[in-house]
Amino acid sequence: MTDFPQPPPKPDTSTAKPTDHKVNPVVEGLQTLGLSIVLALGIRTFVAEARYIPSGSMEPTLEINDRLVVEKISYHLNPPQRGDIVVFWPPDSLFPEEEQRKDAFIKRVIGLPGDTVEVRDGTVFINGMPLEEDYIKAEPDYTWGPETVPAESYLVFGDNRNSSFDSHAWEPDSFVPAENIIGKAVVRFWPISRIGGLD
Repeated sequence: MTDFPQPPPKPDTSTAKPTDHKVNPVVEGLQTLGLSIVLALGIRTFVAEARYIPSGSMEPTLEINDRLVVEKISYHLNPPQRGDIVVFWPPDSLFPEEEQRKDAFIKRVIGLPGDTVEVRDGTVFINGMPLEEDYIKAEPDYTWGPETVPAESYLVFGDNRNSSFDSHAWEPDSFVPAENIIGKAVVRFWPISRIGGLD
């Protein structure tokens, strides 16, 4: 009778140590928190951020305590257009050297680079042509200009023309440098009753 070869014995694994590693929940939580903060800061810096309206200078379009989303991408691709509602840092000349600017402004773009703008008889004129504005609270009760908007700069007014600290009231620099523009206000998300776009 022929003997068949026997298979080798299986190793004894009864005392083998487990290879899985337990994750410390504190470390995992800190990692998740850190990643969330980095992502949030990245989105706020480069993509979009929320802003609130602290004054009535943009009434009736925007009311006090409205909450908005300001997007920051489109102006890297295309320049601001007339009628855009923009958030920006005001010109440095509005503040004494020892005083730091406290917050960004929000206004509507009226004059583009190279435009000649004048305000008279309750109407804004762009290059001699009256600008149709169905969004303002009341006709402006002041005169201004004519002045030509410099290259890489913009002229901005609040929709509440007679109660807005904007280009018409700034001295000596009436224009917003393009580099000061943070982004375009695109959506109101609060109050719920007025959620919607700002076109």
